[in-house]
Amino acid sequence: MPVVVSNLQKVIQVEQRWENMAVKAVERALALHNRADAEVSLVFVDDEYIHQLNRDYRGVDRPTDVLSFAMDEGEEIPESEEVGHVLGDVVISLPRAQKQAQEYNHSLEREIAFLAVHGALHLLGYDHQTEEDTNTMRRQEEGILSELGISRE
Repeated sequence: MPVVVSNLQKVIQVEQRWENMAVKAVERALALHNRADAEVSLVFVDDEYIHQLNRDYRGVDRPTDVLSFAMDEGEEIPESEEVGHVLGDVVISLPRAQKQAQEYNHSLEREIAFLAVHGALHLLGYDHQTEEDTNTMRRQEEGILSELGISRE
C-alpha cells in the first residue's frame, strides 16, 4: 500500500528528494514489521498547524516536531480491497525539522527521514516511555536510516 504525502504548509518549499527519502523511510519501517500492506499518510505542516494538533489532541500547548495518529486506536475502520489497511497519519512540522537539522548539524533531508521513521514506528506500536523503550526505538530508527544510506551527519 502507498505512503500518501500531503504538503499543508507554505513556509518551506518541499524538495522532491526529501519527500522521496521520507517515503522510503516509512516504507522500510513498515516492511521490517511485516506491514508493507498498510497505508500511511505523511503530512508536512508548519509550526502553527502542529501546535494546534498538539494542543487539541495531546493537551500540550506548544509546537512539536512530529505527531502520529494511529487508526488502530478507537473505532474499527473497515478495510476494502481498494484501500486496504490504513495504519494512520504521520504529521511533520517542516520549520521545526529545519531548526533541529541546524541544531544537530545534519541535513534537513536526514531530519525529515528521521521524523518520518519515528512517526511510523509510533504507528507500529513503539513508544519512548521508558529508557529501554527509547533505546529500542532509537536502534530501529538508526538502523532504518543506515539501510537507506543516511548518515548522522
